[in-house]
Amino acid sequence: MGRTQLQDAVPMTLGQEFGAYAVMVGEDILRVQEAQSLIHEINMGATAIGTGINAHPDYAPLVTRILRDITGIPVVESKNLVEATQDTGAYVQLSGVLKRVAVKLSKICNDLRLLTSGPRAGFAEINLPPMAPGSSIMPGKVNPIIPEVVNQVAFEVIGNDVTVTMAAEAGQLELNVMEPVIAYNLFSSLDILGRACRTLSERCIKGITANRDRCRTYVEQSIGLVTALNPIIGYEKSTEIAHEAFQTGKSVYSIVLEKGYLTKTQIDDILLPENMTCPRYFTKSGKKE
Repeated sequence: MGRTQLQDAVPMTLGQEFGAYAVMVGEDILRVQEAQSLIHEINMGATAIGTGINAHPDYAPLVTRILRDITGIPVVESKNLVEATQDTGAYVQLSGVLKRVAVKLSKICNDLRLLTSGPRAGFAEINLPPMAPGSSIMPGKVNPIIPEVVNQVAFEVIGNDVTVTMAAEAGQLELNVMEPVIAYNLFSSLDILGRACRTLSERCIKGITANRDRCRTYVEQSIGLVTALNPIIGYEKSTEIAHEAFQTGKSVYSIVLEKGYLTKTQIDDILLPENMTCPRYFTKSGKKE
């Protein structure tokens, strides 16, 4: 059952849920690659403040070529060495992207913790692989420790980004003397976020299983199914059905049938959960479009 504001919304598949997560992560991979290209620019030959004083004219292109050969990184010579010596914008960009990754990963982990909550008094729609005994006092308890680890890493990365931001802003005139703390926090974020991603993938994501019966029961008992009736019986009648279902505990299906708003054949088609997970529209006559 899809949810908005932690309330029942409309049905969706776990494939749609996790497919969205995949797109979220894929977008961030592209953003990281964009940020990576920004830090390929180097200011070798700038000397003190970017004027190149005391440097041989061939020094910068020669060193750039040698660094490219040795490291395999496509470093390029900066077009303006004065700017490159004082501007730490590329670091701010990279740190901001890492923060974006951390925020979105943490959101996904929050979802995983909710979806696996229970097993009897929570959502319990999915199972995370057990990684450690959950409690010294409650036998059999399984805690979502890997998502919790990633949450905490995300908090650290977000904090590191604040430090990088303030250090970049604190630069004065032709040189930013705060670059050591910028580098320290960037390397820290890259290291712990990389480790967190690998840990989440190997020790959590790959072992997730679905509680199919629990998922279907939630959908079939949900008042959110009434949303599909809006185009056919109208908002007022749909609201009436929702209130009655909530107060009596009856299913939306049975109430619609009792009131004779639709035929059994129509209800079977309209309220079939699988039919509600993709664009579909019914006119007031019940005709599909």
